[in-house]
Amino acid sequence: MSTAFLANIVALLFSFFVIGAVLGALFSQPIREKLVEILRLRRLLLLDKHPHNPIIHPGTHPWTAEAVLNPAALVLQNRTHLIYRAIGMDGVSRLGYASSPDGLLFDKRFPYPVYVAQKPRNIPGHAQRYSFVLYPSGGSWGGCEDPRMVDIEGRIYITFNMFDGWDYIRVAVISISEDDFLSEQFWKWDGPHILSPPSQIHKNWVMFPEKIAGKYAILHSIVPKVEVAYVNSIEDVGTEEPFIKSWEGPRPSAPGREGAWDSVIRGAGPPPIRTDRGWLLFYHATQENERHLYKVGAMLLDLEDPTKVLYRSSGPVIVPNEHYENHGKPGIVYACGAVVRNGQLFVYYGGADKVICVATTPLASFVDALVRGNQPELESMELAQAPENT
Repeated sequence: MSTAFLANIVALLFSFFVIGAVLGALFSQPIREKLVEILRLRRLLLLDKHPHNPIIHPGTHPWTAEAVLNPAALVLQNRTHLIYRAIGMDGVSRLGYASSPDGLLFDKRFPYPVYVAQKPRNIPGHAQRYSFVLYPSGGSWGGCEDPRMVDIEGRIYITFNMFDGWDYIRVAVISISEDDFLSEQFWKWDGPHILSPPSQIHKNWVMFPEKIAGKYAILHSIVPKVEVAYVNSIEDVGTEEPFIKSWEGPRPSAPGREGAWDSVIRGAGPPPIRTDRGWLLFYHATQENERHLYKVGAMLLDLEDPTKVLYRSSGPVIVPNEHYENHGKPGIVYACGAVVRNGQLFVYYGGADKVICVATTPLASFVDALVRGNQPELESMELAQAPENT
């Protein structure tokens, strides 16, 4: 158990004691009970970081030597499967594979990438290097970034960012049959199929893990409002079906809740998880006065109309306060995968754009705390106006 975790527990217990003593002198019993309940719900909304984080480190092979981060996740045949982003010594991002029998100890990890961008542009040789200064998107100059993975009707789909310099970022999807995935025939990917229009910059699009009203559902924006595109065929986007039109604008201008921890919205995290209370969606945000600190929040979307936000956490559920979330690019927690095993929620995230970590919590109590401890109605998000497109 980490020192920071123990310190948080001690601080929490001390705060209960002190606050209880002060409130006992100032307020009536009903008010005291309400405030204590608010503190309890807030604690239930903090995911527990695994004491053995990071669970996956950069590897000894050149293609994983610089960083491993931002993994997609899926549970199949009682194993948790990760497709993660790896940055090599050549500055290229590729997709790697690891799996675990319990979601914590990843005893299987491929020594080679399972997917590589086919035709990166001819970027000059002097720019083809790992640099946090030149390429703050994890330090890679090109390749496959930030995968998200779902299994729909026996076929696995992975959305990711095609990054080839800051003037070329598009959202793409590859797919493979569940049987081929489980038999590790990773040369059988179909795609990539491009979802976002050319000459625009888009990131962090996720697919819902099931069809909605008979169509594939793609969540492509959560600000200034939640937007979902419905398509008949992933493969036909851009050909028989048009590219998906989404809000276009600089990320620092993406409006959140004024004065709150998520005053600047960065984008969606893992694909939504179905619960009996709604679609559980994690998202990334920063605060106006500390934009360098990426945090993770949570919201619940309506099951039938996922553009409708039902509840949202009043505070972040994962914050970058551990050493492994600050050794690399400081202040970064970035979640791309989330699964449920035996009622336990596992959220997989990149720490400091360098390592892979996991945080867990019982799903039922987390969702209950989200519903009962949320800030009522998302008025600031629903009414926020986006700046003019640039």
